[in-house]
Amino acid sequence: MYKQIGVLTGGGDAPGLNAVIRAVVRTAIKQFGMRCIGIEDSFEGILGEPKVMKLTTKTVSGLLPRGGTILGTRNRGSFAKIVDGKVIFPEMPIEEALSNLKKLEIEALIVIGGEGTLAIAEQFHKRGFPVIGVPKTIDNDLSATELTFGFMTAIDIATEALDRLHTTAESHDRVMILEVMGRNTGWIALHAGLAGSADIILIPEIPFSFDSMVEKILQREKSGSKFTNIVVAEGAREVGKEQFYLDGDKKTRLGGIGNYVAKRIEELTGKEARCVVLGHLQRGGSPNAFDRMLGTNFGACAVRALANGKTGEMVALKAGEIVTVPLAEAVANIKTVPVEGQLVRTARDIGISFAAPNEPK
Repeated sequence: MYKQIGVLTGGGDAPGLNAVIRAVVRTAIKQFGMRCIGIEDSFEGILGEPKVMKLTTKTVSGLLPRGGTILGTRNRGSFAKIVDGKVIFPEMPIEEALSNLKKLEIEALIVIGGEGTLAIAEQFHKRGFPVIGVPKTIDNDLSATELTFGFMTAIDIATEALDRLHTTAESHDRVMILEVMGRNTGWIALHAGLAGSADIILIPEIPFSFDSMVEKILQREKSGSKFTNIVVAEGAREVGKEQFYLDGDKKTRLGGIGNYVAKRIEELTGKEARCVVLGHLQRGGSPNAFDRMLGTNFGACAVRALANGKTGEMVALKAGEIVTVPLAEAVANIKTVPVEGQLVRTARDIGISFAAPNEPK
């Protein structure tokens, strides 16, 4: 049994991070008599002069509804670099981190993050250090788990935004575009578009055509609906073209597609179009009840997995149960929207367009 474990959060923040931390600390102390150390600023907190805090049940009291992470997080750092389009893991930072962990008497780590953070966690496992991962991303793009915490809250926020845009679009006979996060997947856009009554959904998995989009808008005009609501994932792209990046050639920050769609719609239809970029509102604030529950489940089960001798694994939701899967499997592929899947079929059945060329009727 481990005497002292560490916990850290990495990557972008997501609603429910503090719920996981709270569950880790309470389970470790109350059930297994372990001590807990929080590592600040992700893996960067164990380089140089370590930045850590002692975590007790008092420390985590009241955290359940709180957004963000009390430990801080980073989605850039020293542990992983991109060289010629490939991710490499420099040897020295990990060896330095392992040395610091030994000095801190931290015997195992619980790492909360998305595929990038968990890929770093796997490198610690490969060097023999016990680690359990917890899947975190509002994008819901980790293939080894049915859901990641933070996703449901992000959908709630995007759906509420669509509800609000619906009334103003109808009042002014405008085309309203809502750009949401999701990176290279369309899970947020698809779920929110269905729940928020979007007329057109643009996702990375189905490249779109402006001809099809204009056709849908004009069809609505003929039927008496002089407004159109469009939800677009930040990674969506036009047929034959690349994705939009806020930082241009660096290609690290997706975004800008919503404003491009608004401009082109105005040019092609003569209708007023407005774009709202939801951005970090999807990641901030209090988690909803589901994400509090899922984060708590994940945190408690991660500690139990360590106590049972598991390492190099990630906790995951499958068929309503929390299981563990190898970290290597968890980060091997991203989970994309099946273009012939149930959600896409349902959207088309109720009249939502994906603006694909030769869109199925």
